[in-house]
Amino acid sequence: MSTELRVDVSAGIAVLTLNRPAQQNAFTPTMGAALGAALRRCDREDSVRAVVVTGTPPAFCAGADLSSRVGVVSASIDPPPWRVRKPVIAAVNGHAVGIGLALALQCDMRYIARDAVYALNQVRRAVVADGHAHWLLPRLIGMANAADVLLTGRTFDGDEAQALGLANSCLPADEVLPTALAVAHDIANGPAPLSVALSKRLLWEGLGMSAGVVGRLESELNEHAAQSIDGDEAMAAFRDRRQPEWSGRVSTEWPATDVVGDHDHPGLS
Repeated sequence: MSTELRVDVSAGIAVLTLNRPAQQNAFTPTMGAALGAALRRCDREDSVRAVVVTGTPPAFCAGADLSSRVGVVSASIDPPPWRVRKPVIAAVNGHAVGIGLALALQCDMRYIARDAVYALNQVRRAVVADGHAHWLLPRLIGMANAADVLLTGRTFDGDEAQALGLANSCLPADEVLPTALAVAHDIANGPAPLSVALSKRLLWEGLGMSAGVVGRLESELNEHAAQSIDGDEAMAAFRDRRQPEWSGRVSTEWPATDVVGDHDHPGLS
């Protein structure tokens, strides 16, 4: 694993830390490849229940590293965080600009630093925001706000980011990672893994579906979940008036045909 990304897995939580602090974690092709490999591992390993992406202080990611022309620096990570079958939480503990903000947008939840600087400023560099920013941003904050952020390339702080709808919560920088870890811990120790994975996939894919299609898929996925190992455990725990002990495996109980998303690539293993 590259030294540009630290990977720590403990108690069901994988913490992926962008690790170029002297360069404010500026994004490189090497970092992108390492992040993609780590996310693929998180999708594949059932021991990982939640993922937190953060940066070595003082920044989250100050954008693409433009100091070298070696390689193409892009926020198109393979797989993108939204395709990983575990919740991916961005702990944006400092500045997130350009690729850095696009990476955070690709995650399921975002906890951000109040006093940091945020921007999708590529138009001010004679290029266009990437990392699916033009797909993600309108869905998160609406067309008018997305146009403001993308077409001006202006900077804004954490309070405005939360007001726009970009963040689940805006906090002092030193509280961002602990808060994200607390949410990850709750996910790792509360809901059933397969149900979370199916719900996440439907949440993202459902953005382009009609209400009728989403309703049908909810019924199909509930039927599949009810027949899983943890479906049986949920009923037993309810009957015995105790907390469930989940033992299901996303890797083996994922639908053979991905009824929600990519039929050719149901998982990422």
